[in-house]
Amino acid sequence: MTTSDFKTLVFEPVAEPDKEDLESLRQGLRAYNESKIGKFEHKKIASFVKNAQKKVVAGIFGELAWDWLHIEWLWVSKELRGNGTGFRLMNQIEDYAFKNGIHRCYLETGSFQARDFYIKKGFEIFGELKDMPPGHITYYLKKEIRKIP
Repeated sequence: MTTSDFKTLVFEPVAEPDKEDLESLRQGLRAYNESKIGKFEHKKIASFVKNAQKKVVAGIFGELAWDWLHIEWLWVSKELRGNGTGFRLMNQIEDYAFKNGIHRCYLETGSFQARDFYIKKGFEIFGELKDMPPGHITYYLKKEIRKIP
């Protein structure tokens, strides 16, 4: 690209980006990453708890990538909290990851969310971001995944 070409580029913040534009961004970043570390697979995984009406009342969602399990979402409805549902969902997803050769896991949680729950599950805090969201802390946790007995 020449200097004159650069002058014709449009830099524009977008509040609600187009799906196609986001896909272009994702593909460009993935191509760059693969040029540095080789091809890699991303595999999305989830487990859901549904009531008799087939409504989701709890669930977990994550991604296997770069030899890590990243827990993106864990939610348990208020009426199921404290009865082991979250532990069971975590055990399921960790067991799945372990059986697929993944032995490390990481996640983020807020000070108003489930930090103590994850610590009970064997996670350790490796970082924190204060005032994210305002007045709270975002914690970054990780753990080694072991075979679930």
